[in-house]
Amino acid sequence: MAKLKLDLHPIARNGDAIESELNRVMDEAERKRIKTVEIIPGKGSGQLKKRVLKFLERPDMKARYARVDKDAKNHGRVFVYFRF
Repeated sequence: MAKLKLDLHPIARNGDAIESELNRVMDEAERKRIKTVEIIPGKGSGQLKKRVLKFLERPDMKARYARVDKDAKNHGRVFVYFRF
């Protein structure tokens, strides 16, 4: 099963780049009809993960995917599932 992975570690301190990369990966998943996107905000303080979840909770984003799961074994990962 094809899956896209977005590691936010390299751009963690650049707010504009984070938003841009999140939009890019969502667009790519839809364009290529990829059902799963793995976003890695990392473990750290949790601020980056909160930002990712807040982005995904926006009404315009929520309409694009089926569900979001936080990895139970690794709290530094978030999975976004699409229904195609």
